[in-house]
Amino acid sequence: MPARVAVVGAGISGLAAAVELRARGIDVIVFEASDRAGGPIHTVRSDDYIIDAGPDSFLSTKPGGISFAERLGIADQLINTSPDGGGTYIVHDGAMQPLPEGITMLVPTQFRQILESPLLDFSGKARLLGDYLIPARSGDDDESVAAFMRRRVGRQAFEHLAEPLLSGIFAGDATRLSIEATFPRLREAERRHGGLIRAALAARKAAATAQSPPRKYTPFVSLRGGLGAVVDAAIDRISADSIRYNTPVTAITSHGTGYRLDTASGAEFSADAVILATPAGPTANLLRELAPRAAQALESIPYVSSATVSMAFDEADVRVAGGGRGFVVPRVEGFDLTAVTWSSRKFAGRAPEGSVLLRGFVGRAGNEEPAFLPDNEVIETVRRDLASITGIAAEPRSARVFRWHNAMPQFHVGHRELVQEIQAEIGAVPDLAVVGAAYRGVGIPDCVTFATGTATSLAESLNHGSTSATA
Repeated sequence: MPARVAVVGAGISGLAAAVELRARGIDVIVFEASDRAGGPIHTVRSDDYIIDAGPDSFLSTKPGGISFAERLGIADQLINTSPDGGGTYIVHDGAMQPLPEGITMLVPTQFRQILESPLLDFSGKARLLGDYLIPARSGDDDESVAAFMRRRVGRQAFEHLAEPLLSGIFAGDATRLSIEATFPRLREAERRHGGLIRAALAARKAAATAQSPPRKYTPFVSLRGGLGAVVDAAIDRISADSIRYNTPVTAITSHGTGYRLDTASGAEFSADAVILATPAGPTANLLRELAPRAAQALESIPYVSSATVSMAFDEADVRVAGGGRGFVVPRVEGFDLTAVTWSSRKFAGRAPEGSVLLRGFVGRAGNEEPAFLPDNEVIETVRRDLASITGIAAEPRSARVFRWHNAMPQFHVGHRELVQEIQAEIGAVPDLAVVGAAYRGVGIPDCVTFATGTATSLAESLNHGSTSATA
C-alpha cells in the first residue's frame, strides 16, 4: 500500500508538492481552508475580459515556472509580453517618466539615457555613477535593501529608481527588507565585481560575446487564458477528489509512526507524512507541539496586505495616457497607488477590441489602510491617483476589487538565518516539512522549485522506508 502524505494548503506551493508526490506514486490528500485552490493565483473571466486577481505573470529566467508548465502539459499556452506594449515608467514629480534603457543590476549601462533622464538631478546622477569608484563592503553581515542601495548608488537613485522597482515586488519597506534574502544577486554582484556598474558592464560584455540562441521567452510570461490555468492543470494532475476544500486543519499530532490531522469539522485524518504549505502564522499554530522553537520563529515573519483594482475603459478614453505596459510609484511621491499594469497592453487577449484593461495596486508596508477600504472607496482611491498621474478621468466600464489580506511575507534583515533555524528544528522531526513563500522566495518559480525539491526528498524517504498509510 503506498504511503500517504497530507499537504496542508492548496496554494501554488502545496499544489506543486502534491503534483510531485503523485508522480512518485505517493497517495496524496490536500487540505484547503477556503473554497478554491491557488491562493493569490486566481483568474476571473467576465465579458470577454481575462482578469488575473493576483499575479499575472512569472519570471521565465528562473526555471521553476516554465518547467512546471511543461510538466503540466500546458507549455503550449505560454505567452510572451506583447512586443508593442511599450516599456516601464516611473512616476516622478507626479508625472510618468520612462525607465532609462539598458537597466542591468538596477543601474543603467547606457549612460546617455541616465544623463538625459529627469528622474535624477545632476548630483543624483553623479552619485549613481560614483558606484564605479566605491569599493565593495567586506564581510557577510546582512543589511537592508535601503542601506545597500544608498551605499552603492546614493539616496536619489534609491528613492526614485531602485525603491519602486525593488520594494514593489514585496510591497515592502526597503529600510527593513533584507538584501541577502530578497535580492542576493545584487550583493553577490558587489562581492564578485566590486560594484553594481562594474557588474552590469561585465554582464553586458558577456552577453555581447556569448554565442547563445535567441531566447524563446520574454523575461515575464503568462498563459493565454490567465495564470489560473496553472492551478487548473495542477488539480487535474493531483485529481480533484484528493483536495478537501473548506477544511481547515486545526491540529497535527504524532500518531503511531505517522500523524493525525484534526479538522475544524471534527473529522480526523491519518497520514505517514505531512507537508505544511500554509502561511507562516497558520504554520506556527500547527507546529506548537511538534516544533515549538520553529513555531516561535515563524510567528516573527510579518505579512503585508494589498488590493488590486481591475478596471475596463473604452480605448478612446485612455489613448492619450501613455505609460507603456505600466508604471510604478515611488514611496516619496506620496500616492496611495503603488503601481499600475496596463493588462491588455502587457499580454494579448486580455480585453475585447475597442477596450482597455488596467490594474491598479494599493497597500504596502507602512500604508496598508487603502487595502481595507470598502470596494467603492478603494476604486475611488485608485481612480483619483490615476487621474492625477495620467489624466484619465473617464468612468470605467467596470471595476473589480480583489483583496489579499496578509498575503505577502516580508523578508526582513536576518531572514536567512531565521529560515535556517526553522528548517533545522523541523528537519529533526520525521517526515514533516514546510514549503511556501515565507522561506526562500515569493515568486511562482521560487515557490515551485522549493516545493518540488521538498516533495522529492520526502517521497524518496518514504519510498525507501517501510511505512504504510492509514486510511
